[in-house]
Amino acid sequence: MNAKTDSDSSIDSDATFDDAGRGGDSRSRAAGVDPVDERLSPGALLLYGLQHLLVMAAAPITAVFLISQALDFSTETATALMSATFLACGVGTLLQTFGPLGIGARLPFVQVPGGAPIVIFLTIAQTTDIQTAVGAVILTALCYFLVLPFFTRLLRFFPPIVIGTMLLLVAVNLIRIFGGLIIGKPGSEGYAAPLQILLALVTMGSIVLFARLLSGAWQRIAVMLGLVVGVLVAAVAGEMHFTPIMEGPLIALPTLFPFGMPHFDLFASLPLIIFSVIAMTEATGQTLATADIVGKRGDARLLVPRNIRADAVGSLLGGCLGTSLIITSGENIGIVRTTGVRSRYVTAVTGTLLILLALFAPLGRLAATLPNAVVAGTAVIVFAVIGVMGVNLLRRVDFDRQGNLFTLAAGLAMGLLPILVPDFYSAFPASLQIVLGNGLAMGTVTAVLVNLLFHHTGAIEPSRER
Repeated sequence: MNAKTDSDSSIDSDATFDDAGRGGDSRSRAAGVDPVDERLSPGALLLYGLQHLLVMAAAPITAVFLISQALDFSTETATALMSATFLACGVGTLLQTFGPLGIGARLPFVQVPGGAPIVIFLTIAQTTDIQTAVGAVILTALCYFLVLPFFTRLLRFFPPIVIGTMLLLVAVNLIRIFGGLIIGKPGSEGYAAPLQILLALVTMGSIVLFARLLSGAWQRIAVMLGLVVGVLVAAVAGEMHFTPIMEGPLIALPTLFPFGMPHFDLFASLPLIIFSVIAMTEATGQTLATADIVGKRGDARLLVPRNIRADAVGSLLGGCLGTSLIITSGENIGIVRTTGVRSRYVTAVTGTLLILLALFAPLGRLAATLPNAVVAGTAVIVFAVIGVMGVNLLRRVDFDRQGNLFTLAAGLAMGLLPILVPDFYSAFPASLQIVLGNGLAMGTVTAVLVNLLFHHTGAIEPSRER
């Protein structure tokens, strides 16, 4: 990609995103094949696909755990919901990989239940009922298609300064969330237990050591190897329990509308519908960043609507199966950057494995037995890589221009406040808290607006004195 220093330089329409260490295999280039379209050996595909699966498994497992605990679901209902969630994630991932009928970006994306949508889903379910919450998911998925034609016109307002700001906020927010999974809830039994923290640190340290000591294909699966080490240490420490894995049926077939026919309440659905616009903003940044990382030729902005359509279809399926919104994961972007493996066929394997997890019940139960500290520790270091990607993107920006300086400053200020000070908006009405309390959303929107103020209003931008 030809970097521009002006803030209003968005992703170039003819960008090839070539950069040292990021443009893919030279042989693929010589053959005229984008690295994202490279076909790897079956063994490599399986290893790399499994690595993506292990890193992102925390998201659906945590989502189902939170929903089941909050709504007091039975073990059988929770198991069925786990199966349904894995299935929706798997189908959505395959759509993103192959992009049939313009649905999917054909990039190495994995889909997961979003953290913020889970909170909103639970809020709707607790204030109304589960059928209304499911109906809200379906309505929101349909709204994606209605809003998309108008949203795509706004993509020019997402230059590198905005995307870089968003990636930094993604990293900080996700590290905070998954760091919380390591230590547990304040006041709970075993809160901040040294053993759990040590398991996370061992996992993270192992990933770094494997990345340093290994080479070639082994180095590329450093994340997975680090997770395996964490699991083995957890097993030795008595934190793994394998007995429940073979208890229960072998095959789990998710059913449509497991809670009965959904209730469609537009007013109750508004928080989730509003969030869908935020999710589209996040998807925009993720698409442009990932296209850059994998060395995708052509106009990356054309991929954004395809990404969002896949999110819509995945969410629609998720709603029909009784779970929350299924959206593009920011987690695996860090894996792609860390490993250097850019082929979308890797995530095709991940999607297939997710569907197998959904159908073969013992695999789902095995995934559920992975210690939170180990999985979350893996996720933390991957998310930190996303932050580094944001820093790398911001290196291209000219901060001697006032507009760029204040875009980043204002975006970080509005984004970090609710992330680092969770009760900052606690005295505001609940409807406003949903929006203002979403640091990623507030930071991204603020960055867009400040960039717009300085670079798209026709005013002369003042220059900083050197």
